[in-house]
Amino acid sequence: MKDKTTDLTSFMKQRKMGLNDFIQRLATNSYACKHPEVQSILNLSPPQDPELMNANPSPPPSPSQQINLGPSLNPSAKPSDFHFLKVIGKGSFGKVLLARHRADDQFYAVKVLQKKAILKKKEEKHIMSERNVLLKNVKHPFLVGLHYSFQTTDKLYFILDYINGGELFYHLQRERCFLEPRARFYAAEIASALGYLHSLNIVYRDLKPENILLDSQGHIILTDFGLCKENIEPNGTTSTFCGTPEYLAPEVLHKQPYDRTVDWWCLGAVLYEMLYGLPPFYSRNTAEMYDNILNKPLQLKPNISNAARHLLEGLLQKDRTKRLGCTEDFVEIKVHVFFSPINWDDLNAKKITPPFNPNVTGPNDLRHFDPEFTDEPVPSSIGCSPDSALATASIKDGSEAFVGFSYAPSMDSYL
Repeated sequence: MKDKTTDLTSFMKQRKMGLNDFIQRLATNSYACKHPEVQSILNLSPPQDPELMNANPSPPPSPSQQINLGPSLNPSAKPSDFHFLKVIGKGSFGKVLLARHRADDQFYAVKVLQKKAILKKKEEKHIMSERNVLLKNVKHPFLVGLHYSFQTTDKLYFILDYINGGELFYHLQRERCFLEPRARFYAAEIASALGYLHSLNIVYRDLKPENILLDSQGHIILTDFGLCKENIEPNGTTSTFCGTPEYLAPEVLHKQPYDRTVDWWCLGAVLYEMLYGLPPFYSRNTAEMYDNILNKPLQLKPNISNAARHLLEGLLQKDRTKRLGCTEDFVEIKVHVFFSPINWDDLNAKKITPPFNPNVTGPNDLRHFDPEFTDEPVPSSIGCSPDSALATASIKDGSEAFVGFSYAPSMDSYL
């Protein structure tokens, strides 16, 4: 039990790292670097995929380079429209804040990203992918909605649905694992969201409990579309090395082309974690974990049903051509015996009562957010970026990086 607690504590700390930071730490670990699989991963050959070109670190822009990336296409929106109340999340390029719109008193989650940080790591394409995917989410019940986006000279702003039931990661951290009916409900709603993205030829690529939120009733909301890959046809592949270490599929680690079945591997990993408390193949030693993902057979303890066992074996199949979902995608997941208690029409209509109610009292109830975020003071710069500077700023090298980022819905969206 003590070893499991140590594993869990180590796991929680490691999970807070982004992949870029993680790889940098990996590269400086002499023991890990000796492992052949880790050497293979670190020794990335010159990328052929243009997206990979943006994954390589580069020197920061020189101080003389103006970080102005074009005027906003939504000039009526500006940071001062909002009263920023609390920090509710943090990432590599900025923060997510709870904000109330001054005009209508509506609450939103506002994702504020620093352009300079994005340019430094050459992540412009991923940010624009996130925006594009959010725009394509017309009315799916289990995907976060984008109300609009705008930019100032130094920041990008996503105005998103405010979801305050907490991250699935937060609830797992508190409860260690879930009973099978609860895990089935969450897995079904996640699968529905992934199936919808796949129907739009979008591969999600970064499914993990941190990116899965619960709404105020306890339904799943998938968020953070920064690693999504657009325009992947049913038989199409991509090859960018990205994701989160614990959830990387074998084909990604092998640097082979991969397809939408990578999302079904991740669903299997999340379901496994919900049932057992840690991801499959997890080890505190990263090199050993990668070796486990690539070579170790899946081991399932006998405290789950045969249906759950069969589903996990299908989703966590190392050969993607034999993985559940490789032929008919979401259809294969829907008809699996594990999901036989689920009425999918009722599920998508949110007619199934969630197994857990977050019991939030209103928008100001932040009990399900990590105090690490909510105790942090709101940066004074968030709401007072130099809005007017965009109108007169000249456009210099690199300024086209975020052209088209700003978005305001047409009036038809509200009809």
